[in-house]
Amino acid sequence: MAAVTPREIFDLVVMIAAVGFIFKDYLRVRDAGDHDPIDALRRGRFGMNFIVKGLKTAVILTAPAIVLHELGHKITAIAFGLEATFHASYLWLAIGVFLKLLKVPLLFFVPGYVTYPATADPLTEAAIAFAGPLVNLILFAFAAIAIKQGWFDRKHFQILHFTKQINLFLFAFNLIPFGPFDGAHVFGNLISLF
Repeated sequence: MAAVTPREIFDLVVMIAAVGFIFKDYLRVRDAGDHDPIDALRRGRFGMNFIVKGLKTAVILTAPAIVLHELGHKITAIAFGLEATFHASYLWLAIGVFLKLLKVPLLFFVPGYVTYPATADPLTEAAIAFAGPLVNLILFAFAAIAIKQGWFDRKHFQILHFTKQINLFLFAFNLIPFGPFDGAHVFGNLISLF
């Protein structure tokens, strides 16, 4: 059993690129050399460099939160002796891209998921489901502590701030006990134990 298959790597690349594109206009880290985007548009300096920089920034800020979340599910399932596979959610990524192109201010989509055999007992399934949001909680806590303790220079403050916000959102959002969310699997499986 391979830890990561070529198909999973392909799906990760597609997911990261799509999520980067979806959030490229929402997540911009400004530094001393940045200019106001409206001013840049008026002056005609809104070219490929701006688009690539926005995409790169969005990937740097969102990919760790999403990829590590899914790896949390996969690694936990493997730790319980189950074969686990990551999949990009192509339909949901297409919906996210479509909503972004429509400039919808509130985006909702599921970028990926991990499958594993249905033979897992309820406690194992709850642990696997909770592992993803737990990773986001750990990333949130690290960013919050790093900001408070001043572990990084001022240049990295915005990155840490976005990391903190994104991971807190993903932790809370994924623990909603409804439908396909991790929270429904966590609480549903824990309740089935009683």
